[in-house]
Amino acid sequence: MKALCRAGIVLLLFSLCGVFPSPSSGADPVVEKIRKAYEGIKDLKGSFVQRSVLKDLGRTDTFKGTFVIAMPSRMRWQYRGEDTQQQTEVIINGEEMIIYQKKEKQAFRGRFDRETYGQAPIALLSGLGNLEKEFEISVKNGRLILKPKKPMGSVVSIDILPSDGAFPIASLGITDRHGNKVDITFRDVSVNAGVADSAFDFTLPKGASMYEK
Repeated sequence: MKALCRAGIVLLLFSLCGVFPSPSSGADPVVEKIRKAYEGIKDLKGSFVQRSVLKDLGRTDTFKGTFVIAMPSRMRWQYRGEDTQQQTEVIINGEEMIIYQKKEKQAFRGRFDRETYGQAPIALLSGLGNLEKEFEISVKNGRLILKPKKPMGSVVSIDILPSDGAFPIASLGITDRHGNKVDITFRDVSVNAGVADSAFDFTLPKGASMYEK
């Protein structure tokens, strides 16, 4: 379940890569700044810290990891918990998605499509289309606040803290209707550094099992 939740966050991020609208005379300066930065991005890689506040369980989980993204449809996220064996990888390569759990020695392989996963919290950093069409947008304390105009699973709002770096997002937060909150902070992000095709390959470790979904 935790792995699927983390996969949901990645898909949500994946969608964000393409949500920024075409320029318009009425575009908010913050939106316009992010849109312009995204225009030239071909690939990304860096690290992140994810803090998940699970209100119903009264628990906060923190994960660190790395990510690699090649626009428009390939990505790899590696999550590490406090336990060295608590590692999860989410790999999307075109229409294939693999979730690997090291501690459980198991992997799940299935088809990735935006019709299925575009509403899940892993699909928001590459294909929700036009930001102004998909969301009600406001700015508060320097953060971009996005509220879906149409149902997006359990997502109530997304907030984005812009960055002055080459990658225009410093952090983002996702709040669901149950009051749970996920905050992701990006670090040491490299833009257009070149990502090899092999970065999205997956070889099942010895002793692990693969399950088809």
